[in-house]
Amino acid sequence: MTEPSLPELLHAAVTAVGGTERPGQVTMAEAVAQAIDDGSHLLVQAGTGTGKSLGYLVPALAHGERVVVATATLALQRQLVERDLPRTVDALHPLLRRRPQFAMLKGRSNYMCLHRLHEGMPQDEEEGLFDQFEAAAPTSKLGQDLVRLRDWADETETGDRDDLTPGVSDRAWSQISVSSRECLGASKCAYGAECFAEMARERAKLADVVVTNHALLAIDAIEGAPVVPQHEVLIVDEAHELVSRVTGVATGELTPGQVNRAVRRAAKLVNEKAADQLQTAAEGFERLMELALPGRLEEIPEDLGYALMALRDAARTVISAIGATRDKSVGDEDAVRKQALASVETVHDVAERITNGSEWDVVWYERHEPRGGAGYRYSGASLRVAPMSVSGLLREKLFTDRSVVLASATLKLGGDFNGVGASLGLAPEGTEGEDNPPWKGLDVGSPFDYGKQGILYVAKHLARPARDGDRGDMLTELTELIQAAGGRTLGLFSSMRAAQLAAEELRSRIPEFPILLQGEETLGELIKNFAADPKTCLFGTLSLWQGVDVPGASCQLVVMDKIPFPRPDDPLMSARQKAVEDAGGNGFMAVAATHAALLMAQGAGRLVRAMGDRGVVAVLDQRLATARYGSYLKASLPDFWYTTDRNQVRRSLAAIDEVARKAEGA
Repeated sequence: MTEPSLPELLHAAVTAVGGTERPGQVTMAEAVAQAIDDGSHLLVQAGTGTGKSLGYLVPALAHGERVVVATATLALQRQLVERDLPRTVDALHPLLRRRPQFAMLKGRSNYMCLHRLHEGMPQDEEEGLFDQFEAAAPTSKLGQDLVRLRDWADETETGDRDDLTPGVSDRAWSQISVSSRECLGASKCAYGAECFAEMARERAKLADVVVTNHALLAIDAIEGAPVVPQHEVLIVDEAHELVSRVTGVATGELTPGQVNRAVRRAAKLVNEKAADQLQTAAEGFERLMELALPGRLEEIPEDLGYALMALRDAARTVISAIGATRDKSVGDEDAVRKQALASVETVHDVAERITNGSEWDVVWYERHEPRGGAGYRYSGASLRVAPMSVSGLLREKLFTDRSVVLASATLKLGGDFNGVGASLGLAPEGTEGEDNPPWKGLDVGSPFDYGKQGILYVAKHLARPARDGDRGDMLTELTELIQAAGGRTLGLFSSMRAAQLAAEELRSRIPEFPILLQGEETLGELIKNFAADPKTCLFGTLSLWQGVDVPGASCQLVVMDKIPFPRPDDPLMSARQKAVEDAGGNGFMAVAATHAALLMAQGAGRLVRAMGDRGVVAVLDQRLATARYGSYLKASLPDFWYTTDRNQVRRSLAAIDEVARKAEGA
């Protein structure tokens, strides 16, 4: 019997999921298959509606080697595991004459810990463990969540937090979960044989396709301890998020609260001298964190340097002491010891990293508004350290010994893939050399006719936006656009403060159009309410630029208040920009403009989500039309019909609104 062709397999899979085969999807599948066969790398941009999940799953399953698929969002992980993979495997089974197995794998803290559930959790103030179920008031939200978790433990097969519906608070979940550092280890734990996290790992080892997330992929690369099973093919979906997620995992943080927690946890496990040394170091660090330090610390102030060295040395002494002593009077000593070690090791590692002062790290101080009243004075003060770049790490850990496919609706910025490629550690496309992994960029387009379905409007007549300045003209423009559109507006703002001010002002100006504001409800509730009422508008910031999927007439106007450049005082972005300039490059274009282009492309992608969608993306920032970098940003957006004519846009919005209202009344 001859082997089935890729088009046959793709047709079977698309039919099984009830989709429509798209030319772009076929092109993508062929390119993915070629990259896997060649052992090369592929960056593929597949617009909304292409069906990119099947575009990479079908050739990967057909090849027969183990595949890891890493996504950024829970929504896509669920879609893959609950819908796309089961249906695709069922469809391909008769043709492939084998049934590929698939599994989900997440970080340990995503799974319920049976030891914590049954034996209790260590507490800071006293020795041993306490029963969190007895400690929480039964009528409190925490108590109710914990009871639900205990009941759920008898029903669940996975122990995966995301399988619990409805969910519970972070505080409740933290009572019955552990980090990898806090885990006793399956061989030492009385519940090791039943451990949900260990069972997930075992399932992953046997699976042909392992679905995981960017963060776990980053941990696997950074810590060097294999978490993800060996694999021949890596597919990174939502790849525009990868650098940000890896940077987050590679970022260390020290706060006074965190250090004091480590002191309390270690105090009962070590001798008095070691405990006092750590306590003294913690007090010195806390005093310095009260000071108004500058944002980025290009050089560590002398006093802070001494405090960090004292903290590092005291933490090292405590780590050694915990390892050398075993106090049988401490309840379940292994659990208490593990939690204390995890806390102290984190303090030691971050303090040591900052005092070592690598030229490849950026260190900065942050102070936020106090939270929680008395006793929380310094809860918002933190010292953070992050890598200047993760491109070297990604190049070394990701692009060796396997074929890598990176897929997203937004990878081609300014007309090519080189900007995103550089952030991943790849030389410009086509560059040859022993140290340059071969890769190809491919844009398979979109099934949507953007030129007919959408308008890109730039409000060229508005004053150039100034940082934190009054933008009365912008608010007037926004008011008139919403009125022309009959509501139906998603407002994407460059800061939460700007979103709040706009919502407050427009609620008084146009009360007939309800304004929902991010933060006033959960994101899921906001999106549901936005989709339900066409007259409603939804305002918010970063997560809305990427997290809203509302096809149809409820979203016919997407507004960006201004080009979303990073703030000039953002320590990490400004450090990266300066590093590019010091190397002779254009730091603004490489960092700030690329950051803005990616967000704008994601934001503009909220407008057209289905074949029948129509509407306007309005950018209320004249710089998109007047600045030299404007053409780069426009080239990163869908190919909408472009105009700066405000009257034309109002007429178009009114016409689109009229069609929608007639359809709604039909």
